[in-house]
Amino acid sequence: MSDSYGWIDEALNAIHRANWYRSPKLITGRADAVVQLDGRSVVNFASNDYLGLAGDERLIQAAIAATKEYGTGSTGSRLITGHRPLHRDLERAIAQLKQTEDAIVFSSGYLANLGAIAALVGKRDLILSDQYNHSSLRNGSILSGATLRDYAHCNVANVREILQQQRDRHRRCLILTDSIFSMDGDLCPLPQLLDLADEFDSMLLVDEAHATGVLGDTGSGSVEHFGCTGRPIIQMGTLSKALGSLGGYVAGSASLIDFLRNRAASWIYTTGLSPADTAAALAAIRVITQDGDSLSDRFTNRRAALWQNVNWLKQNLITAFNSDNSTTPHTLLPSHSPILCLQVDRPSTALQIGNNLLQQGLFVPAIRPPTVPTSRLRITVMATHQPAQLEQLVESLHSIFS
Repeated sequence: MSDSYGWIDEALNAIHRANWYRSPKLITGRADAVVQLDGRSVVNFASNDYLGLAGDERLIQAAIAATKEYGTGSTGSRLITGHRPLHRDLERAIAQLKQTEDAIVFSSGYLANLGAIAALVGKRDLILSDQYNHSSLRNGSILSGATLRDYAHCNVANVREILQQQRDRHRRCLILTDSIFSMDGDLCPLPQLLDLADEFDSMLLVDEAHATGVLGDTGSGSVEHFGCTGRPIIQMGTLSKALGSLGGYVAGSASLIDFLRNRAASWIYTTGLSPADTAAALAAIRVITQDGDSLSDRFTNRRAALWQNVNWLKQNLITAFNSDNSTTPHTLLPSHSPILCLQVDRPSTALQIGNNLLQQGLFVPAIRPPTVPTSRLRITVMATHQPAQLEQLVESLHSIFS
């Protein structure tokens, strides 16, 4: 008899041969700059918990209180049985943070992108997407059925060229970009993309997943960072990174949000965000928007500490690599964020360096194709990293490459 599933083992073997095989890492204990990984205490340079709020007692207590009041689950779609006062409180808080008219909360950031994109455009429409955009943006584009055109990474001239050639052939146009690119750490040219959107009668959706809580005077994100607040933008983001919880959102005009409530399938047909996650995210935003008024507040100190850590580490990595005698090709990619990526020549090299660092008590993940076009070590910086931990990382990398 033929084995209809035999191809799966063959595919897995091919993944192993290419050094592309991946498996989860078991982390126990509370989220922090130091975690227990497979039973070992390691310094965590793999987390997107940039402000260290995932282990913050205020978020934990908010989640406990919400669970006691509402239970562990939302029990259904928010249009049926899953809507709680906390959900609307969180949406109002997001809109206030983003300085938009309204917001809508999804059960994950991936679902937010799938639902929003597929609701906003269809078969008669055009999508322009940065070639390095997150998988959720790409898959939302495919799901929509719109004509999809990738543009060269952060290349405004290429965006203009495609718009000049194709915009008038389609009913609507949607430009998609990450604000901070998660596997490179660089920033999108948001003001220039907005100008092109205005010129060519197009919508623009910016994915603020790695910028919310990190960029801008109040931690609002890249829109605030670039001085674009108030311009017509669809702001999408997550609650699972600097905000230390789980979920996704879209913020924008009141009519946009009302439309998504009626047309975004990944919101309409999905169980609402759990009470605990909702309350934790709401507590995180309150840390930013309320406590941030005080110069002595922990959040203000954390965000200042985050950027102090980022700037110190970046400068010292540059100094270390410029002074070493390495024969192994490596490049520190340009970054304007807490994500610092060290590009290397092969997947096997990335794995070897990652394992070497782990043996020294440093958790730095090796990122390989097909997630990224070139292999790299992805270092993420937290506000709660201590100077000695950053120094240890620099010294260890310098010794590996020397």
